[in-house]
Amino acid sequence: MIALSELEELRKNLEKLGIPGRDLYELPSSKLRFPDGAHYRMEISGIERPSTLEAMIDEMDKRKIPVHRIISTVMGSTLLDEKELAKFAQLAKDAKLEVIITPGPRTAWDLGAQLRTPEGALSGMRIRGSDNLSHIIADIKRCTDIGFRGFLVMDEGLLWILNNLRKEGIIPKDTVFKVSILAGHANAAGARVLETLGANTFNPVGDLTLPMFASLRKAVTIPMDVHIFLFDSFGGFNRFWEAPELARICSPCYFKIEPGVSMSALYKPWVSENALAELAREKVKYAEIIKEIIDKNMPDLKLSQRGAKDLAIPKP
Repeated sequence: MIALSELEELRKNLEKLGIPGRDLYELPSSKLRFPDGAHYRMEISGIERPSTLEAMIDEMDKRKIPVHRIISTVMGSTLLDEKELAKFAQLAKDAKLEVIITPGPRTAWDLGAQLRTPEGALSGMRIRGSDNLSHIIADIKRCTDIGFRGFLVMDEGLLWILNNLRKEGIIPKDTVFKVSILAGHANAAGARVLETLGANTFNPVGDLTLPMFASLRKAVTIPMDVHIFLFDSFGGFNRFWEAPELARICSPCYFKIEPGVSMSALYKPWVSENALAELAREKVKYAEIIKEIIDKNMPDLKLSQRGAKDLAIPKP
């Protein structure tokens, strides 16, 4: 049996590696900021088509609330033709939005069935085999040629390859890689690994406590993408009232807004364009509510202005 005194010694060894030995229950304020000095930004997921993006931009303009990053083509960018992708890139450029493209095809659309079993899903959405690695990299290259500069990654091996291709200039050097919630990272050591492998920003699992988030922030400097509203199928979390504390502790962070029934219900090519557009408008409204709560309770916290210079805005 390990005595508590020995556990303390083990925790000191974690500290030597730069990993907090415990979650940070004192909830320290992060001293890190975005390059423009802001604490937080807004990120909206599920902008699947040009028509979804047009609706989101229209609502953003009406409400005068900035959205900084969109997570797009979650059904897989393979399913948009080049004219659609080019129009998407131009719309985002004109609106000064960072676009994180979700490449395809991915494991859920692969021939393998393990992911579709209740216990097999616990292994995560790793890319199966080298053929599929090459297919997804080809999809990313197709999108960089059109002008996109941000991509969602859910496999650490793929992240390692992409980071090396970026260093060699095969993928543009100004491309950013965001690690998805589907990679399942939930502690400071995992966050450190992602940063080491070349992640520019990452999305931990959605059910972390504030002390857990504080321990992650102590271990890495890259932005954290915090799900503040998440699918029912992931737990249906609504953390709007925690937004001030989350921004103070996690800065720099993106508040990720992704409500709905489930990924499988929304991110399919046969989902109505009108339904996606209306949901995009709702998500912009939620961004406005989150900002109102923060402004009311912690007015010193700063939201980036629209079109911050360090965003990965498309270059069509």
